Amino acid sequence: MKKVFDVVLLNALPASGKSELRKFMNENDPEQMVNDFHIGKNLQLDDFPYVWLMRQVDKKLAAMGHPTLYYPDDESPTYDGRVWGVLSILLSEDYQDLVNRNYVQPASAAEYLFERFDRASIAAGMKPLISLLDDEVRNKIAAELEDEARALLNEKQSQYCEDLSDKTIIIEFSRGGNDGAEMPLTGTFGYQYTYAMFSPDLLKHTALLYLWVTPEESRAKNDARFDPNNPGSSINHKTPDKVMMYDYGCDDILYMKEVSDRPNTVKVEAWGETFYIPVGIVDNRDDFTTQFRGPKETWNKESVEKAVKLISDATATMWENYKK
Repeated sequence: MKKVFDVVLLNALPASGKSELRKFMNENDPEQMVNDFHIGKNLQLDDFPYVWLMRQVDKKLAAMGHPTLYYPDDESPTYDGRVWGVLSILLSEDYQDLVNRNYVQPASAAEYLFERFDRASIAAGMKPLISLLDDEVRNKIAAELEDEARALLNEKQSQYCEDLSDKTIIIEFSRGGNDGAEMPLTGTFGYQYTYAMFSPDLLKHTALLYLWVTPEESRAKNDARFDPNNPGSSINHKTPDKVMMYDYGCDDILYMKEVSDRPNTVKVEAWGETFYIPVGIVDNRDDFTTQFRGPKETWNKESVEKAVKLISDATATMWENYKK
């Protein structure tokens, strides 16, 4: 019997400490990770690079005097909430690529990425926006984004391995709804929409680790983490203020857990099936994760012990309900 989770969704509001927690787990003792957390050697997926590249496409278009595709400007939420579904579909594809070691070496990584964006857009009910661009415009943007797209593809494929029995795929992302929104969140807002857009195979193999902070704490930490010299970093980027209020003013994990008819799970109805995702809650309202940005030798012993206790309690709850 496998001793570790196949997949763990690492979810929280922006700047809640997800990337720091992932860094902590990467630098922890591998044996303790298995014995205490049921988490194997990490293979990591994240939808932030896709958001970043969509915004880069729009910035290039705006600079050329063309209408943007995904976002009105660099500070605003998306035109169409189905973009959240596009991101879910891309993550599902990445999961399948890891599992099946789907290695590709396209002549243009940017063009390959654009084709993926458009296929996922169609699957989410949108138009294939990039394919509608004039060829000259599309080719120019592809050339300018080639290096970033190639680095993203290479990073994913560098994780491919023959044996997944001792591995856990960590998928990190955030979802939410308007500030002050009532539950349940509806439409394309929140995790209720995103989870239902994942592939059935991913839903069948996943558990959920949720890092809990308040929206107010999320906004404060979002401002504090920003490094203007590294705005494309998953750990140092700043989510725009408008987006924080419109898309991340609240989230629905605790609500989904509360209304599930199976304890310590969130219920997802999709693909004609009902999936129960085991959930563990890590309370980070008294911040213990920020220090993990620094080198391991600077970590506070008491915070490390607190992290181990909170994560082990949460993952024990997840494991108890995993694949049952």
